Amino acid sequence: MMKRITTGTENFKEFMDKNYYYVDKTMLIDDVLSDKVMLYTRPRRFGKTLNMSMLYYFFSNQEKENAYLFEGLNVSKHQHLMLHQNQYPVIFLSLKDMNNDTFEDQIYKFSSLISKIIDKYENVLNSRSINARQKKILKKYQNLESNQNELKESLFNLSNIFYQHYHQKVIILIDEYDVPLQSAYQHDYYDEMVDFIRSVFSSALKTNDALERGVLTGCLRISKE
Repeated sequence: MMKRITTGTENFKEFMDKNYYYVDKTMLIDDVLSDKVMLYTRPRRFGKTLNMSMLYYFFSNQEKENAYLFEGLNVSKHQHLMLHQNQYPVIFLSLKDMNNDTFEDQIYKFSSLISKIIDKYENVLNSRSINARQKKILKKYQNLESNQNELKESLFNLSNIFYQHYHQKVIILIDEYDVPLQSAYQHDYYDEMVDFIRSVFSSALKTNDALERGVLTGCLRISKE
């Protein structure tokens, strides 16, 4: 049966389950494991989101039933890489829809994205490994009740709580990091947005003992933005 070609599918599981023609980029996993934090800047429609989805399905401890997706792909031929399969709590955050006209709407959208991450890891809310204060933090995030300062620490707090629960360091995947910055520039709240995004990234990716690996994608280079 001839494989079909798709141009709009960004979910790796859907891609493989529907037997679309796939250019095997699973050795990106080896590249990701070579350094603590990686930034990949590529033009639009270059497959960045599909690659991030692939990384999520490979690393996430929530996707063990989908391990079959990687059978026969290049990564499966490298045992040292396969030892990492489905071993980590993964925080996968796409900022592609953070394109609102106001800073307040952007903060609400970010809060909603954090809430959805907790929905995926709801079992952590009843964990015996975290304390009452941490459970309260998670509930505030889940119920969209967190203030701006609490949201600045959200990825840092989530990764440390997940680390305590799973006893495994966390992988953070941030897709299209630059979309909120582009929107902020266009609608005249750039300084506020830069301050917010810088705080989120700095706490999560620079000073985080619970971080195993961090991966960001976008169209714009960090040095410029």
